[in-house]
Amino acid sequence: MRLGVTVFATDVSMPIADLARAAEERGFSSLYVPEHTHIPVSRRTPPAAGQVELPEEYRRTLDPLVALSFAAAATERIGIGTGILLAAQREPLVTAKAIATLDHLSGGRFVLGVGFGWNVEEIEDHGVPYARRREVAREHVLAMKALWSQDVAGYEGRHVRFEPSWSWPKPHRPGGPPVYLGGAAGPKLFAHIAEYADGWMPIGGRGVKAALPALREACEKAGRPMASVIPFGTVPSREKLDYYAGLGIEETVLQLPSANADIILTSLDNYTRYL
Repeated sequence: MRLGVTVFATDVSMPIADLARAAEERGFSSLYVPEHTHIPVSRRTPPAAGQVELPEEYRRTLDPLVALSFAAAATERIGIGTGILLAAQREPLVTAKAIATLDHLSGGRFVLGVGFGWNVEEIEDHGVPYARRREVAREHVLAMKALWSQDVAGYEGRHVRFEPSWSWPKPHRPGGPPVYLGGAAGPKLFAHIAEYADGWMPIGGRGVKAALPALREACEKAGRPMASVIPFGTVPSREKLDYYAGLGIEETVLQLPSANADIILTSLDNYTRYL
């Protein structure tokens, strides 16, 4: 099973290019970074992970696509990805161009992890009603996939409309990079995955085994192969990783602390025992 890593890359954490090189040198398969465009100070929405106070790295997060361009330029083999990109908060024409450029220049190493978001006020500041964020994200991803896969692409939806257009470069891989959706198991998420994604990124990986039959059923109903599953932000143990491998999971992404180089490199070195 391949092992990747994820970290909240910020302006005060270990430089992303240095981290990417260190992860590649140690044999990790991928590096993922998350996204928050901003964090409104009102803090009406409590932290999604249940913390009493939202950790500082949420307000200092680098733009993921810009950060990953530095990671790609500093490395040769390691996969780079978003874990996750908030698709409902991004204009799809510009984002499609940025992702296609990054995948093209990196030689097809980019993976698009997409999430719907949990911070109500952050989402609303982008003009997106919280209750509609899933349908907005869906149209944004479908519109981007059209731009990546067609020489002339247009889109006519409820939330996205643009006339038939040219948009190059195309991603390195025909049709665009793999798309994974993050979120808790459930029929709505699995229906989205079956329709327009390649797989599921369950945060932490808890409850994966129990959810697999429902995901398989959703994929079969859509007439497509079973989606891939990448447990994401996992704190590893040998037993846990062996358990995932026994489920047929081919990649797990391990959580790194958002910290300076000394702390992150220590964590990376500790994780090498699982490679």
